[in-house]
Amino acid sequence: MKWNALRKEITVMLALLVFLASAISAPAAHAVSASSSFILLYIDKSEAFVNEDQIHLESPATIINGSTFVPAKFLGDTMGFKVEWNNDSRTIQMTPPGYNIVLDADHKTVTTNGVDTPFNSVAAIVNGKLLVKLTWLADYMGAKYTYNSELRRVEIVHFKTPEGIYIDQDSNSRPVAKFATAKPTYRLGEPVKYVDLSYDPDAEGIASYDWVGKEEAFFKPGKYPVTLTVKDRHGHESKLFKSYVTVEDVPYLSQVEYPIYTAPVGSFIKSDWGTIWSHFNELPMLPKKVTELTDRTLLVSDSPEEFTEKGILYQDKINGKARLYADHINGTKQIMTMAIFATNNTDKPVTIKTTNKGEVYPSVYANLIGSEASVDFLLNNVYTDTMTVAPHETYVYAKLPDFYPGQGVNLFYDVETDGELQMSFAVTDQRLTSNTVKELPLLAFNGHVRGTFPVSEIKWDIDAASFAKTSVLTIGDNKTDPFVKGYDVIRKENVENGGNYGVVYKIHSDKPRKMAVMIMARGGVFKGPFKINGEIVPVPSSGVITAFDGMEVLARTTGKEDALDIEFTPPAGSAFPIDLIFYPLDEKK
Repeated sequence: MKWNALRKEITVMLALLVFLASAISAPAAHAVSASSSFILLYIDKSEAFVNEDQIHLESPATIINGSTFVPAKFLGDTMGFKVEWNNDSRTIQMTPPGYNIVLDADHKTVTTNGVDTPFNSVAAIVNGKLLVKLTWLADYMGAKYTYNSELRRVEIVHFKTPEGIYIDQDSNSRPVAKFATAKPTYRLGEPVKYVDLSYDPDAEGIASYDWVGKEEAFFKPGKYPVTLTVKDRHGHESKLFKSYVTVEDVPYLSQVEYPIYTAPVGSFIKSDWGTIWSHFNELPMLPKKVTELTDRTLLVSDSPEEFTEKGILYQDKINGKARLYADHINGTKQIMTMAIFATNNTDKPVTIKTTNKGEVYPSVYANLIGSEASVDFLLNNVYTDTMTVAPHETYVYAKLPDFYPGQGVNLFYDVETDGELQMSFAVTDQRLTSNTVKELPLLAFNGHVRGTFPVSEIKWDIDAASFAKTSVLTIGDNKTDPFVKGYDVIRKENVENGGNYGVVYKIHSDKPRKMAVMIMARGGVFKGPFKINGEIVPVPSSGVITAFDGMEVLARTTGKEDALDIEFTPPAGSAFPIDLIFYPLDEKK
């Protein structure tokens, strides 16, 4: 080979390498429709190249009457237009953008958008394959080409023509789907930010998005395809836009850590048994200082929980601050009336003032009423209702609407009295009178909580500022959180408040570190609210959660708050224990 020819060969190959390098290193956000093709065809040789890929041709390029003819089907596939044989008309149809070309070898014509051209001037059939004149086809495709006579090679650069978006019959345009990622590469578990660049040329807005492969984060290294199509309000759909998210093998967040760092407060983190067992079982206890407040007496009426006859459910005396708590189900076959009576057995009038309450009227949804009553109570609204009970009289303190069979109720009342009153929780099918309490029998205990308890509030002061490992506080296990002890005046027995129903927990930390606080239901079905720094967070937002079903994010701190305060009361209808998980969060850049 002569030196000049060799120099040209080297120059061409260097140009090809530069082109391929730029194509390979192009940002992943580039649209597929904007890509180009670099094609090499060797005269009378079956080898060809499209970009970096080598292709074997059934019919190679050749010289006919001094002109270069190239394989039509190969170029159609490479340049993105159709080349099809119609057996009925014995014609070949080619459809470059904007053109309809019909080649009829039998009649020796080529019809382009209705205009005829002699077949032999632009096409040839060689060994049963259609070849077309390169100079003729290039005019329709907008391709640039050169012929290297010394190397006997055709070099073609082709840029795909974007498909038109205007729809004549609708006098409207299809929308355009497009997006990019905020960064060219992401780490394992790093949130991917997608920048939406879609638009509607008619300025009518995008009505819907259809993403495929779009993930918040990826947890294995690789190149992940993501596609997008959009629709406008007329139902016109865009061309599919495809790009890639490149994920490097550099750790950021694990699959377990990711939702803990990123899920909004109130979100449920679905987990499987293996994940919970390996990451959230047998966690160290977060140290706490426990203070039991005894300034408010708690009366709990929950046994019989399901009553089958009329009678007194529970009854005891109060004097000063008290909390009245009731949870019952109508197990009879008739409509009943439930009321709380206040009896003054002293010689002086006694005033009872209501300072807080949580009421849910009769309902068949046991979990719902416990949660709703707890929300009502934790809101701590201001109440100023007062009632003065005359000496040796019985008044109705509270009365509920009709109590149908199968329905349940849950009630909280915080009260203050200036003297002694006997409070009676009662159900009857008769009209209420001042003698109702005297006429009703005391109902027998059936195994649920009932009694009078000196503690109605428990304070836990915790150090959430300096812990470094994921830690836990357990509520309602009767081990790290003992049940409050009390006395059942009807049975005249010492009892414990299993589940600490009616008790309010107040958990406080000064200067909490950056962390996430989550709840996991370990005892069974759970539904109830938490009050976090004054705001109610329902758990879950709908439905219920079950043991080892997952976790809900209750709070997330930044490390700059002065305090973290959590208030909670065990909701009726929910099972215990539950875990509050304190998960330290590291700074992530």
